[in-house]
Amino acid sequence: MSKEELQNGLNPQQREALLHSDGPLLVLAGAGSGKTRVITHKYALLTKEKKVPPSSIFTVTFTNKAANEMKDRICSLISDDLKGCWIGTFHSQCNRILRSDISALGYRPEFVIYNESDRHSLIRHILRELKIYEALYKGVASRISSLKASMVTPEEFLSSGDGFGFDEKLAKVYIRFQDELRRCNALDFDDLIMLTVRLFQEHPDVLQKYRERFAYILVDEFQDTNRAQYQLIKLLASGHGNIFAVGDDDQSIYRFRGAEVKNILNFEKDFPGVKVIKLEQNYRSTQNILDISGSIIAKNPQRNAKTLWTDRDRGEKVFFYWLPVEEDEAKYVVRMIKDIYLKGVYNYRDMSVLYRINLQSRVIEEALRREGIPYRIVGGMSFYERKEVKDVIAYLRLCVNHHDNVSLRRIINTPHRGIGSATLNKIEQESKRRGISLFEAIRRICKTKSSSQTVIDKLDVFLKLVTGISGLKDSSAAEAIKSVVELTGYAEDLEEQRVQNLTELMVSAEGSSIDE
Repeated sequence: MSKEELQNGLNPQQREALLHSDGPLLVLAGAGSGKTRVITHKYALLTKEKKVPPSSIFTVTFTNKAANEMKDRICSLISDDLKGCWIGTFHSQCNRILRSDISALGYRPEFVIYNESDRHSLIRHILRELKIYEALYKGVASRISSLKASMVTPEEFLSSGDGFGFDEKLAKVYIRFQDELRRCNALDFDDLIMLTVRLFQEHPDVLQKYRERFAYILVDEFQDTNRAQYQLIKLLASGHGNIFAVGDDDQSIYRFRGAEVKNILNFEKDFPGVKVIKLEQNYRSTQNILDISGSIIAKNPQRNAKTLWTDRDRGEKVFFYWLPVEEDEAKYVVRMIKDIYLKGVYNYRDMSVLYRINLQSRVIEEALRREGIPYRIVGGMSFYERKEVKDVIAYLRLCVNHHDNVSLRRIINTPHRGIGSATLNKIEQESKRRGISLFEAIRRICKTKSSSQTVIDKLDVFLKLVTGISGLKDSSAAEAIKSVVELTGYAEDLEEQRVQNLTELMVSAEGSSIDE
């Protein structure tokens, strides 16, 4: 697609952003203003017009879905594949960098990545060990995540406190958590970004390598960057200044994860000479909706002022009802749904009800059932959060990395093999005393015969099982999953639905390696 064709259908502000030459550019894109179109067209222009290879454009967004959609759109524009491209989430991009260069920080490149469930499991274990109320684990995990997003290390947090109260306990948990991750050669998602920033700060030669590799930096949903993410893109872009950031301070949705909208406000200070373009024409909503939302958000004093407009009709009026109790709200919502349905224009499947937290669904469901209105709840447990799926994945992770303590704790007695809490406690003590992983502690117990023969026999069987599974490292992920299920006898006592879930896991893993 030519430069002229890429401009077709763009409004004047979108076209100005597309044609902006080298140097920093901040695009303040109001809701529904076509920001994805601008950033994908910019990518296409760089590759087709400026002949910049995809491997030289560092492009980040916030979700895998958004990254895949961006790739699809770009492919349709340039009629070519994106071999070697760097388009993905902050986490996936940092994972890619660390797999290549993390050895400079003393980690091995085959590190495992702990998801939220793994983090919670490890933090609960540490809380029990430190005799801190275990039910606090979610709050502790959230605080640690916020500290990492702000680039605060355990040592910095410990030295900043007064040595008393909950923060002192939190600091101890944070230190133990990072020590345990390091011992397991594991990172959590926050570490991916924090350690990449640290890598660049402590090793200028590595930073320079990536600065030279990436001639352009494109950032989507810039308003949702936290301090660590902003530091990352600032380090990469500060050399050449070719950064194209698209965001809207009115739409920040990740503040609970440490997102700092002030990054948008600081952008002009950190990148002198930046050009700012506002996209205010809306293609999604009617003017009535824009007027209502605009009048509310205008009350925020810490924002870049924008006035969204559309060339569509004013549309229906926005109705707001304040009802005394949630049961009355549910009755009103259901009555409105039924009234709309009875007019014969829309079916029930054309309507949706949004609520803030899952707890609020109960009264709405009850009201829908009373009226005989069919419905379905969107969401629920993720496929990868199901116990049987997590168990098999834990076996695979242990196969790749014997030092993954979280995975070992999960499957050492799954399926049941007679290794109870007393034996696990003995293994934990040996591990802690000698500063080694749980797997190495089991090996040592078996070698020195420092337990009863019955326990040693059970542990020896487990060691041989893990060692046997480790031979699958070079197999495809689907073959490895099948072998794990067969070697462990995992599926023997499972109900049919759970066996089907494992089959689905194998199918989804086709064509992938275990590392992926």
